[in-house]
Amino acid sequence: MILNKLWRCSVCGYVHEGDQAPDKCPKCGAPKEKFIEIYEDDAKKIYNSDRTNDIHMKIINLADEMIELCKEGIEIDLDPGCVSTFEKAKDEGWVIKQRCKAELETHMKKGKW
Repeated sequence: MILNKLWRCSVCGYVHEGDQAPDKCPKCGAPKEKFIEIYEDDAKKIYNSDRTNDIHMKIINLADEMIELCKEGIEIDLDPGCVSTFEKAKDEGWVIKQRCKAELETHMKKGKW
């Protein structure tokens, strides 16, 4: 795998891909001098985790959709068994979201942006 150079803004953590750092940070506006080159081992972590981070975000979004559907089912209030199933699924959706968020935080702390 050919890796492009990566640069991290030392002010906000934004990661830029390119032969050199940008003139200013697209996130916080910090000048070029505030960027630090990310070397090969750490760059590999970032590239390798890119897809799994996207998958975690998709799961979080799907869990949000599931929670909203469960709320709708609870409001319909067809019968106690149905409502109970929706309430449990809504709670499980919250757990799924939090588990993925915690994993993303772990990735960030390990430099897997």
